[in-house]
Amino acid sequence: MNKFEITAVTRADRGKGASRRLRREGKLPAVLYGGHAEPVAITLDHNDVLLHAAHEAFYSHILTLTLDGKSERVVVKDMQRHVYKPRIHHMDLLRVSETEVLNMRVPIHFINEDTCVGVKVSGGVISHQMADVEITCLPKDLPEYIEVDLKDMNVGDTLHVGELKLPEGVQVTALLHGGDEHLPVVTVYAPKGSEGEAGA
Repeated sequence: MNKFEITAVTRADRGKGASRRLRREGKLPAVLYGGHAEPVAITLDHNDVLLHAAHEAFYSHILTLTLDGKSERVVVKDMQRHVYKPRIHHMDLLRVSETEVLNMRVPIHFINEDTCVGVKVSGGVISHQMADVEITCLPKDLPEYIEVDLKDMNVGDTLHVGELKLPEGVQVTALLHGGDEHLPVVTVYAPKGSEGEAGA
């Protein structure tokens, strides 16, 4: 499992002017909040964070933040990027408590697409309706991703959010609040021009 460690220092300067100055110096302005403590304005090393941010797991992992020499466990809650340059403008980090549940978006990994029955035998086409899903769990149960096995899906089959196989202690956040368990995650369609599609 990946382990991510980032280092920060507290900052007194706030406002757009201070943030622009930090960015020119290769620094990244950020805010640390949550955990029943006051929000703290902090500064990170931009290139260090950019390197970590290239990994998908960075966004669904508990990170180790060393702030002024003291370590805390945090997760990324928001990241503002430049429209087209490889630049991060700002980050929000949330303190993690072992006893309090997290709401986090984690990626969905689709496996066995090449051996999917509907594709291999019937020439179907896989359509992904979701790339990630918001989950609720304790920090100790936070998965890096949710796996969906497409091997046995046939043409016309749809996997719904309520059918996701989740690790123990993990729940889909929307379903806890009365969300639609029939929202599609992935579907195998009939190939274009087939009788099945014409009938549909």
